[in-house]
Amino acid sequence: MDRKQIRGRFAPSPSGRLHLGNMLSSLLAWLDVRSLGGTMVFRLEDLDPERSYMDYAALMAEDLEWLGLDWDEGWRPEGGLEYTQGARTEQYEQVFQRLMDEGRVYPCWCSRAQRLAASAPHPGEVRDTGCGCRTMTDGEKNALTRKGRKPAYKVHVDDCTIGFPDGHCGPQQFQLRSGRDDFIIRRSDGVFAYQLAVSWDDGDMGITRVVRARDLLDSTPKQIWLLRELGFTPPEYCHAPLLVAPDGRKMSKRDGDLNMETLRQNHTPEQLCGKLAYLAGLLPEPVPVRPAELVPEFSWDKVRQGDIPLPEGLF
Repeated sequence: MDRKQIRGRFAPSPSGRLHLGNMLSSLLAWLDVRSLGGTMVFRLEDLDPERSYMDYAALMAEDLEWLGLDWDEGWRPEGGLEYTQGARTEQYEQVFQRLMDEGRVYPCWCSRAQRLAASAPHPGEVRDTGCGCRTMTDGEKNALTRKGRKPAYKVHVDDCTIGFPDGHCGPQQFQLRSGRDDFIIRRSDGVFAYQLAVSWDDGDMGITRVVRARDLLDSTPKQIWLLRELGFTPPEYCHAPLLVAPDGRKMSKRDGDLNMETLRQNHTPEQLCGKLAYLAGLLPEPVPVRPAELVPEFSWDKVRQGDIPLPEGLF
């Protein structure tokens, strides 16, 4: 691929202050694109109006720039609305209608708990083949509607094998099954779902490199399937290791784990970057360094495999 055509992205959700794990993924995403001479895009995944706050978005932009992670196009506090999912609803509506017209979408009245039960059985249980809503009769649908129930909407996938080379985790292969692996693309409250928005945005914005934490690896085959269905070439993926707390917990904005407010009070940008690079395996010791200094020698072969426990006392 032409180096000028390489396009990566930051795509945070403005639901809280960035934490240490977010910054590790952001650093790796930036190093990946800069080492390839590509373009970096910043967009906001602010689909959920009840969990998205522009004050947090402004702080995210400030925190990334403070660390030394810049971008070439995208959202900024002073403008760039076309790079927010909240401003792209009309596009998602068109994509949704297109899939409806193609007969790819059906209403689903299952609760979230029912959907999770169907897709994530306990060990030893047989996995459900679907929620049953796809085969409902018109009479059953009308009865639920008369009760005031509002459905979510699922896209039904084809039986297929999705394989792709992950730039960090190696070759991946997933079996998608019609019914079992159908997924929500619009919630019952009318909000478009993450899978539809992120797939459309990556395709529409010409994103060719997606670097994100490995907890999103399982969602990748569905996004690849949808991108292809919409006529796009899927990007190349690199799923980075998760930074976990000493007790094994995934770090979370909700829990306020080592967020950037605290980190900036106790570190210079170079100190924090050096510690992140050390945790990732890019440096033998946590010495101060600027992100730009890591670019010439960056390689995914150096990045640690598996979860990265946060050493006590490092921060």
